[in-house]
This record gives sequence, structure tokens and C-alpha cells, in this order.
Amino acid sequence: MRKNWEAIRIIWLRELLRFWRDRSRIAGFFIQPLVFLFIFGAGIASSIGRAQVTGFNYMQFIYPGVIGMTVMITAIFSGISIVWDREFGFLREILVAPIPRWTIVLGKALGGATVATIQGTILFLLSPFLGFGFDILLLLKLIPLMLLLSFSVTSFGILVASRMTSQQGFQFIVQALIFPMIFLSGAIFPLTNPPLWMKVIATIDPVTYGVDAFRQILLKGRVAPAIFSELILHNLAYDILLVAIFGLVILVFATYSFSQTEA
Repeated sequence: MRKNWEAIRIIWLRELLRFWRDRSRIAGFFIQPLVFLFIFGAGIASSIGRAQVTGFNYMQFIYPGVIGMTVMITAIFSGISIVWDREFGFLREILVAPIPRWTIVLGKALGGATVATIQGTILFLLSPFLGFGFDILLLLKLIPLMLLLSFSVTSFGILVASRMTSQQGFQFIVQALIFPMIFLSGAIFPLTNPPLWMKVIATIDPVTYGVDAFRQILLKGRVAPAIFSELILHNLAYDILLVAIFGLVILVFATYSFSQTEA
């Protein structure tokens, strides 16, 4: 068992080193969230001012969603490392190692979750500029939630990547999934009274529960209780439970799918 945990640690560390050495990847994953926050968000905020519905600035509403977006995009794209390793032959070397394949999946999921959480933590540094202040206790509450959401979404990325043979194919599938997962999660607009079809999709989207949890932590005590209750979909424990269940189920499917693939 010790050998398995050592294999998980090595694969996790390899994912972190790969992320650290690819500076363009670090910058690239910030572009889309910052565009949403400072261009899309600021544009809408300037047109609606302090919305009567929310009672506070739109950029403060969208900020938890942008954190969720950053974590989600980084996490789901972490799965591309499997396709990369397959194309360059490294995956074959891992698969012939005397370790069970679940250790490979778990190591990569933990590595992708750690990288995504680092990205989300860096984005939290913008909080003073958006009227939240820099509260270290707030960050300590967010980090476990970011880890949980990113672990779940990374597992989903691994599930997709386990069946892909090219980076182009993986990127095409993921790009087709990213925007529906973002827009239907409540990250950009409230899901207080959506159409039935949108509500159904949002219910099966794990990012919905992650964004709702982030929003609860960031907005609680900063907006009027009546407005807060209108913006929040579920209680915090329910959000955490749903994200955890999704992550566990997807991890099981990802492990099974990965075990059926060849290098």
C-alpha cells in the first residue's frame, strides 16, 4: 500500500512541476476569467449600476462565479496531460509499472485539483479591488471548497481524456462543454427563476453547486439577508455534499474507463 501512495505522490508532484514550468499555461488560464470579470462584468455593471434586484454591484455578484470558472477551466484541462503522455509514449511507461491504475487516476486528479486551487487562490488576490477586502479567514474557507470542486472537475476531465487519442480531439470536446457548464451554473446571472430546461441542466452541473458555495462564503454578511436568500440556491452543506458525490461517482467512472484504455 505504501508503494501505491508513493506512486500517487510522484504523479501529483509531476503535475505540479509541469504546471510550474509552463508559464504560458499559467497566464493563459487567467485570460478568460479576467475578460469576464473586468470587461464583461464591468460593462454590465456600468449599464445597470447598482441593480435593484441584487442591491449591490454586479462585479461583486460575478466574482464568486469567476473564481469558480477559473477553477473549473484549469481543472478540466488538466486531463489533457493524459493525452499528452499517450502521444509522447510516457503513458505506456506508467501503465507497465507495477502499480494499480487507480493510483494513476488519483495522482492526476489530485495534481489537477492542486493546480486549479492555486489558480483560484491567486485570483482571490483581486478581492480587495472589488470591495471584499483581503480576509485570510475567508480564503481559508474557500480553499477546501476549491479543492473539492477542482478534484471533481479534474476527474471529469480524466474521464474524457481516457477515451481521446489526440490533443485536438480533447480540446474540441472540452471547449464544447466549458461554456454550457459556466453559463448554466449561475456564475454569470442568478438562477433564481430559470426556464425548466435550464434548471434541469443546472441541477446536473457540479459547477452550479461550487459557485453557489463560493457565493455564500463571499457574500454572507456583505448584502442584506433578504437579497442574500434570493441569490443563494441551497445551503452550504448541501452544495458540498453534491459536489463530493459528483466527484466520487465521476472518479469511479474515470478509473474504470482509464483501466480499459491502452497506451
